[in-house]
Order: sequence, then structure tokens, then C-alpha cells
Amino acid sequence: PQKHFDVLTYTGNNNSGRVITGLKFKPDFVWFKKRSSGSQNHTLFDSVRGTGKRLRLPAEDGQGTVSDELTSFNDGGFTIDTDNFQNENGKNYVAWCWKAGGTAVTNNDGDITSSVSVDEESGFSIATYTGSTASGALTVGHGLGKKPAWVIIKRTDTSGEWIVGHKGLAVNAFTNNKFLKLEENASVFTNSLVFGAEPTTTVTQIVSDGNAGASNLTSSGTYVMYSWAEIPGFSKFGAYKGNGSSDGTFINVGFKPAFVLVKGNNFAGNWNLFDIKRPGANPINDRLFPNLSD
Repeated sequence: PQKHFDVLTYTGNNNSGRVITGLKFKPDFVWFKKRSSGSQNHTLFDSVRGTGKRLRLPAEDGQGTVSDELTSFNDGGFTIDTDNFQNENGKNYVAWCWKAGGTAVTNNDGDITSSVSVDEESGFSIATYTGSTASGALTVGHGLGKKPAWVIIKRTDTSGEWIVGHKGLAVNAFTNNKFLKLEENASVFTNSLVFGAEPTTTVTQIVSDGNAGASNLTSSGTYVMYSWAEIPGFSKFGAYKGNGSSDGTFINVGFKPAFVLVKGNNFAGNWNLFDIKRPGANPINDRLFPNLSD
């Protein structure tokens, strides 16, 4: 598993050209969060959009072009510069890192052409595309060769919501247009201008009225789509019901997870993100919130 995903923690030093190591792969998607001494946005980078192209959570703005943050994806880690988002002196950080497939290739499986970097073995892909002003249901290739269970779509050229599709939101959740927003604590949304059909092994469907769907998913803007398929022994996606007890619900995923993301879907409440490196031994009580900069 560590050849496809891992968690790195480090302390900033404000040095230019700081190299962070510890991975068994070259990452294609790195999600950073400062975790000490004051609030700071999450920052997300991927190899398809390129180094220096930053997205922020819980902000809804488009990607920023920066020169002093993530400067390279390396074998075994990455290089960062002096910006406080990743490298303030003496502050603690976490980086969640995924491997995709390196240099993106053109994917023509969908109605909309995409550029895709994919790791089929771990079931993760990064796709970028330019939306269409055509109305109706359109598809975008994700390259996984398996049906995605979790999909995040974000507009990059201007502001837009973080649209989250997930198999655990309902029976046939994508067909029934159930989704969450990664930047909000709200319960599940329903909007007919989102997915409209279950993803297939090759494409994810998005719906447009010819102008703007939810988050303008198929306007003529540019988008990034992160997709995860379920791989036995590596990843698991689903839903459970809480029991209100201090001896809480046990969810058997079939392996010891390194990254756990939980969101209530029928009530308002924060996203909760846990990982195996903070604090590094059970019980794991240190959490971060994608919808907050805390």
C-alpha cells in the first residue's frame, strides 16, 4: 500500500528548496495542511495541473499560480519553498500523498476529452478537462478501468464549489444526484444538474443546462476531477449508522487504514479527517477538517 499512498509529517524551516522525503513513490497528488499555531488553508497540488498551481480548502476560488510553495514532485517526496502554507519556520505540517500515473495522457472515452494520470492498481486518477456549453448529459473519461466510488470535481479557472460524489450517500447516489461539498459542513445536497447517472468503468457523467449546472460543472471553464475506485485490501468506501455510544460503531474495512475521512450525510457537521501519522498510535484523536482552516 505504501507504494501508492502515504502520509508525511514534518516541521517547517522556511528554507528555499526544502526537500521532503519518506515516500516509496513519486507523488502526483499532494494535499497539505498546517497543523499548529493558528489557522491556515489546506492546499492541494497535482502533477496534471502542474507544480505552482494551487487549490485551497475551504476556499472556493480558482487555482492560484505560485512560485514559493510546491516546486517539484520527486522520487520519494517533493520540494517546497518558503511560503507559510507549507514551510513556516517551526510549524508542524501534514501532507497526504497519492501516486497516479505520472505524465497525463489524452483520454477520449467521454463526450469531453480529458487529460488523465491514473494508477489502476490503487484505483486513483487525476483528470483535467474543459467544460462544454452543450446542454444535457455529458461524460468525461477517468481512466480507472473500474467504477469510481468517490469523485471530487473542482473548477480551476475561477471560483466554484468542491463537488463530492460518493457511493455511500444513497442507493444509486450518483443517479439520484446526491452530493456533498468538501468546503461545507452541510448535509447531502440534491441537484438534477450534477451527475444524473452512475459512473462506469470508463466515464463519469455530468449534467448541464447549457449554461451552468451545480458548480458550473460543464460550463466552458476548466476543471480537475479526482476519482477513486474501491480496491480490496487498499481502499474502502461506504456508509454506516452511528450508535451514540462511547463504544462506537465498528466499521470493518478489511485492512488497517492509513487515511479516514468521515462526513455526516443526513445532518450538518464537519468533515473529519484522521490518519495513521497523527499522533501515530491508537487512540487516534487528532483530526483536521477539510471544511475549516483550523
